[in-house]
Amino acid sequence: MNRVAIVTGGGSGIGRAVALALASAGWRVVIAGRRGSALAAVCAQRPDDLLAVVTDVRDENSVRNLFDHAVSGYGRIDLLFNNAGAAASPTALPDVSLADWSSVIAVNVTGAFLCAREAFRRMAAQLPRGGRIINNGSLSAHVPRPHSVAYAVSKHAITGLTRALSLEGRAHDIACGQIDIGNAATQMTSVISAGSLQADGRMAPEPTMDVGHVASTVVHMASLPLDANVQFLTVMATKMPYIGRG
Repeated sequence: MNRVAIVTGGGSGIGRAVALALASAGWRVVIAGRRGSALAAVCAQRPDDLLAVVTDVRDENSVRNLFDHAVSGYGRIDLLFNNAGAAASPTALPDVSLADWSSVIAVNVTGAFLCAREAFRRMAAQLPRGGRIINNGSLSAHVPRPHSVAYAVSKHAITGLTRALSLEGRAHDIACGQIDIGNAATQMTSVISAGSLQADGRMAPEPTMDVGHVASTVVHMASLPLDANVQFLTVMATKMPYIGRG
């Protein structure tokens, strides 16, 4: 039986790399995102294995539609990679607007919750029962970058979501883990590699790693049997200023 995955934020960056890696590993993958053209471009690379559903993770009806399409297209859901995310421009805390705060929290926290809740409902009810949820945390779930309060708070919240899902999932054969990623080379991290604000106030370029390493790690986590789980995992560019950066 083919395993079925949903990848949010699947039109670019980490989501795109993970979706293609899962497809290469034999999964059927539903990719979700707000930009239909970006999703279509990813699907064109593996049209037999990928299905695109335009989705706004902030909206529970849109999330429900995503999961309906996955079940109608492939019959069940074995994996949710809860990856959709947003960040605001670096801003000192006194100058952070409520609009920017709310925008980040809406995608990173509420969106992750809505997708996890829907996955939980479907996985608990399907036969064979169960499945796996992998949340995309961040090194910011451990330590913040300067001028990134909304993002840091949102990623700390993801850790709480992971723990809550893991606890409640035991009764339904639902495993939940979290991957905390540091400086994967994507369009979003191009600014970091050029020069990023450090905790001591300096601007300095930071090393990055190939996003393929993230994708292969997620595939490994996803491929474990449900009686085994990677609870928390950090994968990062070896020389990035993380350990001791604060």
